Amino acid sequence: SVTEARWASGNWGSPGRGGSVHVGARLWVCFPSLLSPGGSESLRLLNGESRCDGRVEIFLRGAWGRVLDDQWDMNDASVVCRQLQCGVAEKAYNPPTSERGTGPVVLRRVQCEGNETNLMLCIISTSEAEQAGIAEDVGVVCSGSRRIRLVNGAGRCAGRVEIYYNGSWGTVCDDSWDLSDSNVVCKQLGCGHAINATVSAHYGQGSGQIWLDDVNCTGNESDLWACPSRGWGQHNCRHKEDAGVLCSEFTDLRLVSGSDCAGRLEVWYRGSWGTVCDDSWDMADANVVCKQLGCGSAVSAPGEAAFGEGTGPIWVETLNCRGTESSLWDCCSKPWGESNCDHKEDAAVNCSGAEELRLVNGGSPCAGRVEVKHQDQWGTVCYFDWDMADAGVVCKQLGCGAAVIAHRNVHFGPGSGKIWLDRVACDGTESALWHCRNSGWDKNSCYHGWDAGVTCSGHIELQLDGGDNACSGRVKVRRGDTWATLCDAHFDLKAASVICNGLQCGTALSIPGGAHFGEGHGPIWTEEFQCVGNESHLIYCPRISHGSQSCSHANDASAICSRFRLVNGSTACSGRGEIQGLGAWGTLCDSRWDLPDANVLCHQLDCGFAESVPEGGYFGKGTGSVWTDTFHCKGTETHLGHCPVTALGASQCSHDNDASVICSGNVGTGDPKNNVSPWSRRIRLVNGAGRCAGRVEIYYNGSWGTVCDDFWDLLDSNVVCKQLGCGHAINATVSAHYGQGSGQIWLDDVNCSGNESDLWSCPSRGWGQHNCRNKEDAGVLCSEFTDLRLVSDSDCAGRLEVFYNGTWGSVCSNQMSGVTPTIVCKQLNCGDGGQIASDFEYGAGSGPTWLDHVACSEQHSSLWQCPSEPWNPKAFPAVSVTCEVSAFPDQEKLRVVEGKDRCSGRVEVWYRGSWGTVCDDSWDMADANVVCKQLGCGSAVSAAFSEGTGPIWVEKVNCRGTESSLWDCPAKPWGESNCGHKEDAAALSSPVCRSIMDALGWSLCGVRLAQASAHITPASITGPSVLVSKNISGLSPQGLTLTLYKAAGKEGGQTETETHTLCVCVRERDAHFPFKYEEWGQKYTALLIRSAS
Repeated sequence: SVTEARWASGNWGSPGRGGSVHVGARLWVCFPSLLSPGGSESLRLLNGESRCDGRVEIFLRGAWGRVLDDQWDMNDASVVCRQLQCGVAEKAYNPPTSERGTGPVVLRRVQCEGNETNLMLCIISTSEAEQAGIAEDVGVVCSGSRRIRLVNGAGRCAGRVEIYYNGSWGTVCDDSWDLSDSNVVCKQLGCGHAINATVSAHYGQGSGQIWLDDVNCTGNESDLWACPSRGWGQHNCRHKEDAGVLCSEFTDLRLVSGSDCAGRLEVWYRGSWGTVCDDSWDMADANVVCKQLGCGSAVSAPGEAAFGEGTGPIWVETLNCRGTESSLWDCCSKPWGESNCDHKEDAAVNCSGAEELRLVNGGSPCAGRVEVKHQDQWGTVCYFDWDMADAGVVCKQLGCGAAVIAHRNVHFGPGSGKIWLDRVACDGTESALWHCRNSGWDKNSCYHGWDAGVTCSGHIELQLDGGDNACSGRVKVRRGDTWATLCDAHFDLKAASVICNGLQCGTALSIPGGAHFGEGHGPIWTEEFQCVGNESHLIYCPRISHGSQSCSHANDASAICSRFRLVNGSTACSGRGEIQGLGAWGTLCDSRWDLPDANVLCHQLDCGFAESVPEGGYFGKGTGSVWTDTFHCKGTETHLGHCPVTALGASQCSHDNDASVICSGNVGTGDPKNNVSPWSRRIRLVNGAGRCAGRVEIYYNGSWGTVCDDFWDLLDSNVVCKQLGCGHAINATVSAHYGQGSGQIWLDDVNCSGNESDLWSCPSRGWGQHNCRNKEDAGVLCSEFTDLRLVSDSDCAGRLEVFYNGTWGSVCSNQMSGVTPTIVCKQLNCGDGGQIASDFEYGAGSGPTWLDHVACSEQHSSLWQCPSEPWNPKAFPAVSVTCEVSAFPDQEKLRVVEGKDRCSGRVEVWYRGSWGTVCDDSWDMADANVVCKQLGCGSAVSAAFSEGTGPIWVEKVNCRGTESSLWDCPAKPWGESNCGHKEDAAALSSPVCRSIMDALGWSLCGVRLAQASAHITPASITGPSVLVSKNISGLSPQGLTLTLYKAAGKEGGQTETETHTLCVCVRERDAHFPFKYEEWGQKYTALLIRSAS
């Protein structure tokens, strides 16, 4: 067959394209050898998410080539989509620089009416002369590119719903979201049916567009976008309302025991956990499980319920893995759910555990005895053949810089347990110590007197000096052999908190300046530590240099940390709880003191676990002040200072209510069977907006499970609230009000009197005995549940209200500190500043005025931590708050650092009150382009990587390159990252010519860059000028060597004076590199440079 194409002679235009119509002779030309007869196989789209979106390429003359057009529109795109059988066109665009093609150009202009069946039936041109402007590659997004996915769940059949539309991924709002909508998603993905329709960003907040809202499916639709909704991009939502789905075909994997890497194997399938039968169970099967869980390799594959019999279904039988599969789901087996086994045959796994590395007993994570975790057990390394190359691999692996010393003389004391490695021989290039040549795991003839150690360049040692104990005093920092003090002008409570935590001294209470503990001696540290406050050591805090500081020892910084003890008991592990602050001991109040809090204190004091918390005053009345702040411990923290604390609304407390605890004592290495911890059972509330509201879950027999709502009432809920230190129950919720849980349903038919101390003491059917499903999960709303909001038409301005005791109420402004509005705004993610609005600007409100005299300070990160008068309804006017949300918040919260200029370096973003880095997972030129464009730095030259410090805020950024802000790009939820700083992303932008010229004393001549539309020639320049000599054959983004001449004139008459490296500017979209000088002179608009004089 013969394909026809229409050609226009002479100049031509089209109505609506900015030109007049010139009718020329129409030629019908045959292309028997240029096009394939079918049509769609001669056209393709590249660099998109599917075959139906991306950059257009066409097959001509036996090869694929690019299509360039300066007036590409929806008519043209419609023909491409029709030809590719990809539905209708949704977008016609010019791809960003990072997605431009590099092959031959076969078409240079296309003019379609929109109803053609093939692109070659449109008016086309191959001549560059036909182009009115600068032609660029062309792209298309067709409706056939629409896709759906579930993100941030543990598998492809659970997660946040995201739709690919109009060239980018976006989310779905949870308004009216239900199981009918979710069923369509699960069916569309081949994931069975919906088990749960999650709301309120259950799987984390997404980013970018919110594509659909008010979705209302019948359940029979084939695609989610076929359901009624507001329409594409029409919504009244924020990402905190992103919808999610849990489908029946979702699968997960866990090991049930006291260890992460050993236990009974259980799989999640069709909405419940079940076991695996041990028929044909072997090491190959176990190896796949260990690898999938990140637990190393299999040590053994026991059967016969070696870790106890499970409950529920037996999902899998006769597994037959090769051992090379990436997950258990890839292995052959009998059909799932068809098993003739019983739970006496439950399979189990013992994994080696993921290898880990640490330095112990050196004062910081970057110095100490070398220890390796293998087979879930820590052990040491023998120093035979230990040298600087070996130490260098350790420091590099830990992100601690270079090796300073390779210790061979038990410098950090002898270890204990296994000696895992001996005769280590690294060449320095290895990524992990165990990748170096060695004698093999646990193969040695050493003893712990020969344990190896390392000191790395990143090592910083901390000390509090001059106080009455090791937890208060003048702050001293040592690097190498030199101790230095810190200047109080560059020291804050966040840094002090990190120091106190690192010294095992609890939390920072105060930071007196002015050499409070006396003046120090020697050098003064020249860097400021910019900590978030939750870092485990000062080395993880970002730093700013103050090399020219004028600080003396009269300004030495100090810190006072909290300490805890038990007094007046019959043993060292029982007594009245006391805390030391500001040099004096005081007591803890027992009004909300509970077993989880006490358990943390027992663990912290090396006293085992908490057995009981006797009534207030049990061990006598203390003296001094009473600490009224409330600890909200889970019971598993290592220090009370790591538990959330609430000071807001705390009531006065007398010494009649001093808190007490009786600990089990340090059980040492005795038989653990004789010391059964009550922490084998725990309770929590899940999926509410705080710790005192949510779905009831119990930890029992090594796993979390739910409680059935049969007969569930306020008496049962009261026991839960009391057990959690959350006051009394306001509401006993049923029918999975807080979402459906997963795993076991541990209790059913619970029937409490309300006086029980824990829920499992109430009458019930017994552990694991029930006739329920997770749609019947019970929940609780307790009186101590608190929440926060601003009431007005705006999310970030309005009357400040708090939820307490089941009611929203206002806050009074009496003596409210100036920093309080800022803390409220940060807590609501409404910017980094705020102010108190004028009285009644947002109305007087209704209901109680809960709080007064709120006195936040810089050290507080949420309103709940701020001291105030006790919770009590008052008759005072309500306070209103206006948050300072910048019109350009993203640019203010993005920077590149440690580069050669403001447009190159490591990418850092401001989030949750501090600067942090971006992980390089999937980081590419499209991402870097968005950063450069957002910072006003042109286009990206490279996407490199540079190691930073502090938090890593973002991972898996996936920009198209066309976004205006990094915040518009899809990514994992901010703050959730598994990266290390060796994976930090960086960007190198095209030079900002203006700043470079100004620095060198040269200025632009002619028109500005953005306005350049005509050539600037030497004839248009007066005075000394800079000309590009014709022997230059290429231009690089880093600059171009230019020759300077004293006077303008004919080339032969110019006299060379000197050579500099400057940058030559062309418009960003024209910056193709390299190109020849002659090509540049004809096609591109350049700005030459003249002397500032």
